[in-house]
Amino acid sequence: MPKTPNLTALAAAALIALAGAGAPTLAAAAPEVYLPAFSKVAIGGYDPLSYFEGAPRKGDPKLVATFKGAEYRFASAANLARFRTNPAAYVPQYGGYCAWAVAGGYTAKSDPLAWKVVGGKLYLNYDQKVQQRWAKDIPGNIAKADRNWPEVLR
Repeated sequence: MPKTPNLTALAAAALIALAGAGAPTLAAAAPEVYLPAFSKVAIGGYDPLSYFEGAPRKGDPKLVATFKGAEYRFASAANLARFRTNPAAYVPQYGGYCAWAVAGGYTAKSDPLAWKVVGGKLYLNYDQKVQQRWAKDIPGNIAKADRNWPEVLR
């Protein structure tokens, strides 16, 4: 009677052969805007215009605008109106991902309280400690991140 082939061993051999043949990976690209899991609210619900006013303030869930698939909240109707005229001027750079990470060629979440406005643009970092490292060479890190963005999403 002929022997039945071991299907598990055959499947494993096929996977090894595919991996060696340069089979494409199934890794998904990161979304364009950083959002926490199961949320559509960007920058932790903070009003993006408040950073340009000197201190982040939480936005009102009733004062909302959507930009690039993310929900932004505002502390006042005036801020919401200003945002609607030019959203790209107020949203964090690099989709709100950590600016230090993007400078390093990868993405990482950000903390809305680890922030800095530089040259009229908002930058966020992973946390205060990472922000201190980023701040040691802000122009250099921005230049690196600008070169890496948006390719780091792939």
